[in-house]
Amino acid sequence: MAVVLDSDVVIGFLDHNDALHEVADTAVRAFVSKERLLVSAVTYAEVLTGARLGHHDEPQVRGFFSDLISEVLPVDVAVADMAADLRSRRKSLRMPDALILATAEIQSEVGLVVTGDLQVTKIGGLRCKVQLLR
Repeated sequence: MAVVLDSDVVIGFLDHNDALHEVADTAVRAFVSKERLLVSAVTYAEVLTGARLGHHDEPQVRGFFSDLISEVLPVDVAVADMAADLRSRRKSLRMPDALILATAEIQSEVGLVVTGDLQVTKIGGLRCKVQLLR
């Protein structure tokens, strides 16, 4: 099984001052020893944008992705189509989150999405499990 990390989990892991840091750090360390960690290209872009805006150290961000993440999953037409479906079913779901969930759903090896966003956990009818950081 592979695990997809939502953007807030990656940010929480990297930023010691983030409210999710402790739980994100624990979760990432536990998963990395047992599972393949994956992210969507959306997560990669969001976290890298934060680094370029000065919120994170860019070499540290790049090191995280190269050392701990097995693959950055692309957003293609199939992912976009599924994201549109997810977003239309729950209008409060933000498009970046819909794209990340759709990316996970399309990949048959993904069994779990880990997020710090309660809204993401409210999407029903998904093949993969969505786990809220606690």
